[in-house]
Amino acid sequence: MHGEGNKVLAEEIWIRLSELRDAGDLMEIDARVWNEANTPGTLADKTKEQYLQQSPPGSQLVAEIGGRAAGYIGFAHPTGLESNRHVYEINIAIHPDYQRMGIGRKLMAAMKEKAKADGVRKLSLRVLGTNQAAKAFYEQCGFRVQGVLPEEFWLGGRFVDDILMWCPVN
Repeated sequence: MHGEGNKVLAEEIWIRLSELRDAGDLMEIDARVWNEANTPGTLADKTKEQYLQQSPPGSQLVAEIGGRAAGYIGFAHPTGLESNRHVYEINIAIHPDYQRMGIGRKLMAAMKEKAKADGVRKLSLRVLGTNQAAKAFYEQCGFRVQGVLPEEFWLGGRFVDDILMWCPVN
């Protein structure tokens, strides 16, 4: 466990845009975080080049603690349409060693500020219906359900809903 007794001072957390040097840490976060309980598809082992092609530098906000990436929020416009440029679709992951330390909230606040500065009015995301802890976190951050795709995925021997959530950028 990093930090003292699972606590990290807010001053120790730096939020910045992702850089080329982050790829290894961000790939490790993905490998440690994403599983059938929180994503509908397995994340196949990717090369660093494949990872960077999908998540190029500058496409994520990174929470850094002591020179190490502790978590990130990825963001992108959901389509290439000009009429959809006011929306960022986001995804967030926090390294297990740094969870429950307020990093997710700090990243989400920074994401809202970046979105506002970029002229984005809406943040959207998807969460599995079985991932109630993540859904509750998003609701605490101001997100609300905009739709549900019932029984969208077959995971762990059962059908699982895909919940679409959104938050206005104020």
